[in-house]
Amino acid sequence: MASTKELQEQIVGNMNRWKKVEDASVASTGQIMEKTDNELIRLVMEIIQRDSQTHHQVQEFIASTLEHKPVSITPEEMAKVWEGIEHHIEIEKKAMAMARENLDALKGKKMVVQEYLLNYLLEDEEKHNKMLETLDKIKDGMYPYG
Repeated sequence: MASTKELQEQIVGNMNRWKKVEDASVASTGQIMEKTDNELIRLVMEIIQRDSQTHHQVQEFIASTLEHKPVSITPEEMAKVWEGIEHHIEIEKKAMAMARENLDALKGKKMVVQEYLLNYLLEDEEKHNKMLETLDKIKDGMYPYG
């Protein structure tokens, strides 16, 4: 069984290798965009490229928290922003409802491109909502007796 230090080193190594994969994804999407003027393909490649850039940033953060500075969130910090987070959760729920409404309207209409992109938007909004709702669990996990 690996020690905590060995596990941290393994994760940092994995994050560094993974960042290279994300860099390759950014380069690959760029190459694809150079070969086409098709707006749909370009849009999808731009979305993937931005996501890969964000993944790279998250991987860097994970490694940094293990190598340099651990993450800390105090109950006071969470309390200061929680009302705003709850408000944003409601915004995300409205966006999800709008996406679902549009998807329902498109059922059986053979508007596959629009349906494809609306499904993407819905899944992204659901992801945002879950990330926000999970912040409170993270705080509780860091401070189980707080």
